[in-house]
Amino acid sequence: MKIKKDELIISIMIPVAVCVVSSLISGNAMATFDMVKKPPLSPPGWLFPVVWTILYVLMGIASYLIYRQGRGREEVEEALRVYVLQLVFNFFWSIFFFNSEWYLFSFLWLVALWVLILIMIVRYAKISKVAAYLMIPYLVWVTFAGYLNFGIFLLNR
Repeated sequence: MKIKKDELIISIMIPVAVCVVSSLISGNAMATFDMVKKPPLSPPGWLFPVVWTILYVLMGIASYLIYRQGRGREEVEEALRVYVLQLVFNFFWSIFFFNSEWYLFSFLWLVALWVLILIMIVRYAKISKVAAYLMIPYLVWVTFAGYLNFGIFLLNR
C-alpha cells in the first residue's frame, strides 16, 4: 500500500483538532486537575498533553490505515463510524470533567468511551492488525484515566 501523505496528514489532524478544540473549551484544565484531591499513582500534569498528543497521532495513523483498506467496504465504513463516535465521546469527556466537574458522570462517560475503543479495536483487527495494535496504548491510557477519574470522584465528593 502506497502512503498518500496528504491523506495521512489529514487523518492525523482530525483527532488532533478534536483535542485542540476540546482543550480550548475546557479552559485551564490542568489548573483544575492540580486543585482536586487525586488518588495514588497520579502522574504530574505535564505528562497528560504529552501522552494525549502521542495517542492522537496513533489514532490518526490507525484511522488512515483503515481508510486505505477500502472506503466503501461495509466493514471499513463501520469501523470508521465507531472511530468517529469514540472521538465524540473523547471530545466531551474533558468538558464534562473539567468544566462541569461532573466526576461520576464523567467516569460513566469514560466507561462508555472505553467500550467504544474496545469495539473499535476489534473492528480494526478484522481489517488491519497494525491499526488495532496502534489503539492498544489508547485503551490502556483510558483505563488508567478511568482509575484517576473514579479516584477523583471518591476523594472530592
